[in-house]
Amino acid sequence: MSNVRNFGAAGDGQRDDTQAIEHALHDGDGLLEFPRGIYRITRPISVRLKESGPVAVRGAGGTARIVMAGAGPAFVLEATHTTTADPTGFRPEEWLRERMPTIAEIEITGAHPEADGIRIVGVMQPTIAGVLIREVRTAISIQQRARNVLVSHCHIYNNTGVGIHLDRVDLHQTIITGSHISYCRLGGIRIEGSEIRNLQITGNDIEYNNNRSHKVPGADAEPTAEVYIDCRGGTVREGTISGNTLQATYSPGGANIRFIGAAPDRNHKAGLWTITGNLIGSQENNIHLTSVRGVSISGNVIYSGHSRNLLIESSRNIAIDANVFDHNPDYEPRELCTGIRLVDSVDCTLNGLVIQDCQSGKHTVAEAGAQTRQGLIEIVRCRRINVSGLQVLEPAPYGLYLEDCSDTLITGCTVLDGRLPALMQAPIRWQGVGSGNLIADCRLGPGAGGGVSAEPHVRQWNNLVG
Repeated sequence: MSNVRNFGAAGDGQRDDTQAIEHALHDGDGLLEFPRGIYRITRPISVRLKESGPVAVRGAGGTARIVMAGAGPAFVLEATHTTTADPTGFRPEEWLRERMPTIAEIEITGAHPEADGIRIVGVMQPTIAGVLIREVRTAISIQQRARNVLVSHCHIYNNTGVGIHLDRVDLHQTIITGSHISYCRLGGIRIEGSEIRNLQITGNDIEYNNNRSHKVPGADAEPTAEVYIDCRGGTVREGTISGNTLQATYSPGGANIRFIGAAPDRNHKAGLWTITGNLIGSQENNIHLTSVRGVSISGNVIYSGHSRNLLIESSRNIAIDANVFDHNPDYEPRELCTGIRLVDSVDCTLNGLVIQDCQSGKHTVAEAGAQTRQGLIEIVRCRRINVSGLQVLEPAPYGLYLEDCSDTLITGCTVLDGRLPALMQAPIRWQGVGSGNLIADCRLGPGAGGGVSAEPHVRQWNNLVG
């Protein structure tokens, strides 16, 4: 191993150790070992794998700290991979010199307003494990082409930019797992302008990634999310968001999970994703999908959205199954409403959901503002939507509100308001134009304004009302 102290690094947090670390990188054996200490650097440590051969950076079990006192990333991992992950596409020198560069068990902090953490460019199998990155701009940035990326059990905390930024990247086979990603002003995991396949975001705690804790003047409305995927330039498909906690403080236009695809008259560009087994809450819209195709949302607990728990716009082939949509009763009388809204979408299902609103039927958190909605579940200008087996409890003003929908079925649902006095005006209100619609086999409680209110084109069969 190449102990950086043996190459002249002081590790006292005062002297500039950049040159000594570069000396250890260029003339050492490839294992860059940082003993306990604070290592101040003033320019990026660039690991050019084609020149250096395999490299690992290790921080003695997390006892070493790198202080980036200059602009740019503390470490750059750079290689020359240009093909897919197919075994037949690799050049022998990639396996010999460039595979699996590793940064592990070390802390990186920023001491410059333009300091970053780690940048990965053109690398096969980069591995970031057990790393703490804080008080930089972007903690981990992946650019250009990369394959088989692994980010595991890291702490990414209190950064002015993005936690993990997939920035105009061509990227396949990536896992982000077991990490804390929190208080990053421009998002936890953010994807823009990229071509991505096979991305797994699993078992993480991703929280409070917006401007609230940073308090940059005039920046509250910058779009952000715990997981933010923007496909207006590029495509992102074949991914999983599973087993995470995704929570936030409210930010205008914010979301816990935000997908933006292309306009609906083109290929949607974002989709073939599963969102399953997560705890998701406390943003303007907890899950917000726009122009997305092929998403399964199942087995989540989704709560306390300032606008909606789930907002789906101009999307298709979305399956929403066996989720709980709720509010947090621990904070009563400070309550937030819940709600689901589908607009201009086609071929979606809502099945086996439990959705229960707060007792007040309105926000009682002052900073949340007024909630404007027509129903606890709203379906507007949609086609071929199946709604089955839902428990819709304590809704206001309507349980389900539908407008200008066709070939839409509501079957086997329970819509009840047990509050005294009841706030529900009617269990279902269905208005506007449409055809091929049905309400059947439902248990529908009475509202203050009566039972079902529906246009003649909605057939009703075998419902129990009252």
